[in-house]
This record gives sequence, C-alpha cells and structure tokens, in this order.
Amino acid sequence: MNNRRSFLKTAALGAAVFSLDGVTGTPVRSQSKGGSLKGQPIVVSTWDFGRAANAAAWEILKKGGRALDAVEAGVRVPEADPNNHTVGYSGYPDRDGRVTLDACIMDELGNCGSVGALEHVTHAISVARMVMERTPHVMLVGDGALQFALANGFQKENLLTPESEKAWKEWLKTSEYKPVINIENKSYTPANGATAFNPLMLPGNVYNHDTIGMVALDAAGNLSGACTTSGMAFKLHGRVGDSPIIGAGLYVDNEIGAATSTGVGEEVIKIVGSHLVVELMRQGYPPEKACKEAVDRIVKRSPSKAKEIQVGFLALNKKGQHGAYCLQKGFSYAVCTSYTSNILIDGKHYF
Repeated sequence: MNNRRSFLKTAALGAAVFSLDGVTGTPVRSQSKGGSLKGQPIVVSTWDFGRAANAAAWEILKKGGRALDAVEAGVRVPEADPNNHTVGYSGYPDRDGRVTLDACIMDELGNCGSVGALEHVTHAISVARMVMERTPHVMLVGDGALQFALANGFQKENLLTPESEKAWKEWLKTSEYKPVINIENKSYTPANGATAFNPLMLPGNVYNHDTIGMVALDAAGNLSGACTTSGMAFKLHGRVGDSPIIGAGLYVDNEIGAATSTGVGEEVIKIVGSHLVVELMRQGYPPEKACKEAVDRIVKRSPSKAKEIQVGFLALNKKGQHGAYCLQKGFSYAVCTSYTSNILIDGKHYF
C-alpha cells in the first residue's frame, strides 16, 4: 500500500511539473500560468514572429546575460525583417507614404527611453536605448529623434520597400481609414499573387505581423522590456500609438513584473494599459488575470468599439509566470525558457 501511495504521489508531481512542448511534442517542464521558473531566465514576446525574436534574446539569456541586452537583440530581428510590414524596415507607411517608427525600452532600474515618429532608421529600439543611456530625457520624436540617431552613428536609409509602397498605393485608391480586427490576416497576399484570404495564415506568423513587444527575466532575477512598431498602417502623419509610451505599450517594475501590449494603441493609452497590468500583479493578480482585467476595462469604456478592434496584453511576473489576454481571437505569444523550445501559445480572448 505504501508503495502504491508513493507511486501515485510521484505520478501526480510529474503531471504537475511536465507537459508536452507545443513545438517538438517532447516532454518539457511546465512554466505556464500556474508554474514558476524563479531563478531561471525566460523571455516572452508577442505574435508568431516572437519566436525568431526570442531565439536571438535567448542567446544572451542562456549565457547569463542581462535582460536589457536580450530584449534589444530580440526585437531587432523583426525590425530588420523585410517581410514584416508592421515593424521597422518595410513597415507600411502613413497616408503620406512615409514610414515612421515608434519604440521604447525599459530596464530593471526603472530607466527608460523611447522614440516616436522616427524616420529613416531601421533599429528604432537601439535609438530608444541610446536616448535612455546618453540623454537626460525619456523620449525624442520626429526630426529631433532622427538628428539624435544620425549624430550617434546610425545611417540614414529608405525604409519604404517596393512591397510596402505597392500596398500604400493600393490603399490610396479608396483611402478608407479604420482599424480592422487582425487586419494582417485580411491583407495577406500569398507569394503566387492570389488574394484569397487563407484562415491558416494567423496574424504574427511569417506572412503577417503586428507590434513586437518583449519582456524578459534574466538569471540574476532582473526584468527588462522592449516594444517596437511601424504603427497603424496608413495613419495620419505624426500619429503615435502606445508602443513608445512608457506605461502604455510597455512597463517594467523589477519588484513585481513587466507587461507589454499590441493592437490599437489609442485604447491602450486611455487606460495606461501595461502599467495597469503590472499594478494588478502587485495586488496579487496572476499575469493572465491581470491582462484580462485590463481588457475588461477597455470593453467597459466602449463596448461597441471594443467589438471592432483588437488589443492584447502580455505579462511576466517576478516568479517567471506569464500570461496574456486579448479582445478578439487570433492573438498569440511566444515563450522561451531552458525547459521549452520556444513554444507558441494562443492568448485567451474576450469575444
């Protein structure tokens, strides 16, 4: 009887600690909502292309590197991806045909830097870090941000690729401007030129994308985060969303946790979304529940508008627990730890 009890206890513990890796199908240690990876590095980021970003970040984290260095290196991957039309190089332009980038970064000490409406520089996140480390300011915008970047060694370049320019000119034919839920799905055009919507092409995969937000916990137990985007396609020139706004698109509190957001930035700004998520975790909410509460507040503010847009939040607490929640089905996030091989998780949704 004692042996049987011992066996059942061992089996129960194994079930609690291990699960199947969503990528390889092999058993891995669970680190989802209820799990904890305290003392172990972890990086989480938005959307399917977050896996490529995570891989770059993990190269730093696995060697004991700083979370700040990891998140910068990670989000630079989608920034430089010519097939990603909502982040960095090849981003969709504004109504005037100008590609403008927004980004912010925040470290474990509460230091932060950001750029808004930056043109002609692919790696907006690295400019944001320089703002944090080389100026007494938090944010630089527009021509001032570009002047600062060029003075600090960045090269001026054309970010409008032929593919993005073609999409802009197609948009000009109707010039209809309104946020569309998971627009990246509906605007996807296969390589063969067909325009039929393929439901398998989820937002954020190799075919279609959105803002990249990333937060990480390093081996020393410190948190950092980064967020970067080319913003809403065909926006008014000068429009800035939540991505470069500390407390909206990103917030890090090294005592509690970190959060980032994706989707229609105006609605995130109105509730100071990422700061709200972190403060809810301070009150004891687990990451997913904190993200859900933030989404609930967006719905409460304007139920009819909430049905027509997408917003998602992603959070990581000091224990290494992570979670996400969004308005509409279709948001996913990537997780990489020493126990998983960079898995993708579907975020729960309100509608």
